[in-house]
Amino acid sequence: MPIRSLASITILAASVLLLTACGQNTGGADAQDGYSRTQMRIVGSSTVYPFSAYVAEELGATTDLRTPVVEATGSGGGFKLFCSGVAEDTPDITNASRRMKPSELRMCENNGVTDITQISVGADGIVVGQKAGIPTLDLTREQLTLAVAAKVPKNGKLVDNPYRMWSDIDGSLPDRKILVYGPPTSSGTRDAFEELVMAHGSENIEGYDEAYTTIRQDGKYVPSGENDNLIVQKLAQNKGAVGIFGYSFLEENRDTIQAATIGGVKPERALISSGEYPISRSLFFYVKNAHVGKVPGIAEYVQLFLSDPVTSDRGLLKTLGLISLPPAKLEGMRQRWQAREQLTVDALKG
Repeated sequence: MPIRSLASITILAASVLLLTACGQNTGGADAQDGYSRTQMRIVGSSTVYPFSAYVAEELGATTDLRTPVVEATGSGGGFKLFCSGVAEDTPDITNASRRMKPSELRMCENNGVTDITQISVGADGIVVGQKAGIPTLDLTREQLTLAVAAKVPKNGKLVDNPYRMWSDIDGSLPDRKILVYGPPTSSGTRDAFEELVMAHGSENIEGYDEAYTTIRQDGKYVPSGENDNLIVQKLAQNKGAVGIFGYSFLEENRDTIQAATIGGVKPERALISSGEYPISRSLFFYVKNAHVGKVPGIAEYVQLFLSDPVTSDRGLLKTLGLISLPPAKLEGMRQRWQAREQLTVDALKG
């Protein structure tokens, strides 16, 4: 639950009223054509979940609309639910810690979900974390790849990963067993880790002929569910393990968790925003425009999420770890939403 001051409630309520009054469509505008469902449903990324849930709570607290239901199903799982059709029992919005894939857009289109608006809400860094109070790890993407890859180069061919200790990979690394708690295959964080760490790392390791992103399944990498809080809890109890999760979970747990540096760079807000931190990514949500006017609150929710008091570099979501878009890009997202810009395959390539 968000902690609200009277001033923040007043600002947020005014934001919703002002944006709604600016001529944009509202969720209840076509109530006569609406579904019987009066509560928004949002699914998707566990990384975006804390921000989405915060906005949902604020919408319920500052308007007469019902608080939307927000579920952390993972980015991949969210797209499957979102793309299942245009119908009352399907989600209105899906959150994602990666861009929708062209194959997922085709899945949507095949099921009649053809009018989608893609909104970027900020940036995030993927953190490699461990229990606080022990020596800090400094890892490269190549070392991380060798720690979690199913196969590694040996004597001119790829073999099952023999590395059991970090020091097996590089003598400069600690003599600790490799144990990595990470996201499952349905997670956008997993997709981003494979792309930003493993694909990059393997391309710079002699012996891989192409980008290699298959993760080992011998117990050294442990898929730990869609809720990154579970990974944080496991790290707090196991000083030998490392975990992979979004930056916001580091922000919320700095008393128990510390981050490894990647290539000597710390996961700090400014370094993630600038892209200097090597494992940085964009965060998104996708709106099913066919549901606007049929389920109350969709337009108001999006407008509130994109408002300065919530999402700018001075906004309330900063306290949860959101790294905001530059002002011009945030304004561009508002214009994209106002125009209900329809997502295309070309837009997914950029």
